[in-house]
Amino acid sequence: MELKYKAYGGKILYVDLSKGKFEERPMTNELAEKYLGGTGLCARLLYDMIEPGIDPLGPENVLIFAIGPLTGTMFPQASRHVFAAKSPLTEIWGESHAAGFIGPELKFAGYDAVVFLGRSERPVYLLIYDGRPELKDASRIWGESTYKTEDLIREEVGDPEVRVASIGPAGENLVRFAAIVNDHGRVAARSGMGAVMGSKRLKAIAVRGFKPIEVADPDRYLEVMREIHRKMREHPYTPIRAMYGTTNLIELMHHIGRLPTYNMRQGVFEEYEKISGETLRKLYFVKPKADYACVQRCGRIVRVPSGPFACDYCKGPEYETLDSFGARCGNSNLEAIIYMNNLANEYGLDTVSTGATISWVMECYDEGLLTKEDLDGIEAAWGNVDAMIQLIHKIAKREGVGDILAEGSWRAARKFGRGTEKFVMTVKKQEIAAQEPRAQKSMGLGIAVAERGADHLYSFPVLDEVGFEKEIKERYGEQYLPEIAEKQSPMYKWVMVKLNEDFAVLVESVGICKYGTMIPPALFYDEIKEALAVTNGFDLSTEELKLIGERIVNLHRAFNVREGIRRKDDTLPDRLTKVPAPIGPAKGQVVELDMMLDNYYELRGWDKETGIPKKETLLRVGLDDVVKDLEERGIKLP
Repeated sequence: MELKYKAYGGKILYVDLSKGKFEERPMTNELAEKYLGGTGLCARLLYDMIEPGIDPLGPENVLIFAIGPLTGTMFPQASRHVFAAKSPLTEIWGESHAAGFIGPELKFAGYDAVVFLGRSERPVYLLIYDGRPELKDASRIWGESTYKTEDLIREEVGDPEVRVASIGPAGENLVRFAAIVNDHGRVAARSGMGAVMGSKRLKAIAVRGFKPIEVADPDRYLEVMREIHRKMREHPYTPIRAMYGTTNLIELMHHIGRLPTYNMRQGVFEEYEKISGETLRKLYFVKPKADYACVQRCGRIVRVPSGPFACDYCKGPEYETLDSFGARCGNSNLEAIIYMNNLANEYGLDTVSTGATISWVMECYDEGLLTKEDLDGIEAAWGNVDAMIQLIHKIAKREGVGDILAEGSWRAARKFGRGTEKFVMTVKKQEIAAQEPRAQKSMGLGIAVAERGADHLYSFPVLDEVGFEKEIKERYGEQYLPEIAEKQSPMYKWVMVKLNEDFAVLVESVGICKYGTMIPPALFYDEIKEALAVTNGFDLSTEELKLIGERIVNLHRAFNVREGIRRKDDTLPDRLTKVPAPIGPAKGQVVELDMMLDNYYELRGWDKETGIPKKETLLRVGLDDVVKDLEERGIKLP
């Protein structure tokens, strides 16, 4: 049956890398209606295609590159795409998102997703040019950086407008937290999707499309989009985001005690001003960089004019990297952070896991648990920039100790032993990002239950960090005030996390950005509902949109349940639940996880003892086939 919804590419491309063959299948009405696109589409396809227990770096893994029904349209920040597979870092559900221009370009080429199967015998890249797919030899560019790869492919194709997503040496060398980089510095960073590409000997995806987008209601389309843009532009947070991007979060997080410092020993950094957004803007800022249809322009172009860390017109670090290569490692050298950010982008490394792994090394070194001999002669003292740079090179190339660290801090600690495990800051084997949850309990719960491992973005609970009480009341209900708005109170944070997860996966399924929908809270279900109506022709109520979000979260969870995830895995390091924050605004605080977890499971309709979704819950959200699958596999549903 022909797809009845407008503004989709309309096709899913299946690429069998082992055989070098292509198959086009239609985007069906059922997939669009139940999962929309993006992460929802990936969840449905991967659940059906991947058998539990497979090696994430084996040919049996499936990698999907997908976009949503609003990607490539005039909706603000309709620039998002997702890569999804079984994660080599966590060995459970894995996904990673980025902005830029390649997602919209895939829509213009006539596709909603590309599904990669098998493993190529030789390095290749996929070129989709004007709707025609082709596997091209990548031997010449294997080993090149992501930036050089992008330039070489454009040169080879002969079109400077070709959009490229590629891996660098880190992905080729199967670093478990390798990233996929597009548009010279837009990074799908988390979960090790770059390593999956490397395992398939897929160097890059290059896309150029010329297909116009037909909308469902052209008479009302511009009027609706103008109103949505007005709401975004007029929100008081938008000009601040355009001015600083995410970099000014360094100041905010320090002041509320949520800035991970010295491997999360504490949440404040005495030298925070040296790496702040204000300092970056004053000394190194050149101009903002916008992605497709972006109003907030959070990308930074910076310049370090001279010295050992000189760079001209280079991608500036965002908040997460300012922390991971900065405060988290006790480093206040902003020029070095800028340099390491670009080094990681060129290698194709997730800066969060890279910096967190290095900070774990530094704390173990500081505690005498790791020595210079263990680290190839590197003196990994806090703030030692030269040591950090050496370790980045070694990790990306898997040289010496880098071969151990490329496995991530969780596996590295089990390799070294000696009590180093105590200082690993991971959830489900993935390193925690730049969020100190003792200062904000909603973050603690959100990170613990996130389906791709430590992940502040899966629920993205940010409204309680600075007291958006009006929006908190509107989104979660007046009955939960004032406790839900108090960041150090654990009360009702399960409501915030659950409702945010349902909304966040919806945002990532339609192909738009969380900036503007979640922070600032300018756009919500009403705007998405109306946009889907005039753009695609959907007739969905708010309750139906919420049900789609619930369905996707439960499908992610079911994927993980098949892989053995249970309540015991929805946890945090002892440092965060048992050791009170030593200094700063959160001094004396711990994360009261068990109490929040009990209430979260109850609200979700999951079993409190196991964390497995109840049968009635899966049936309610329309996952009857998942119930059958789990029961046939011997998994008892409560």
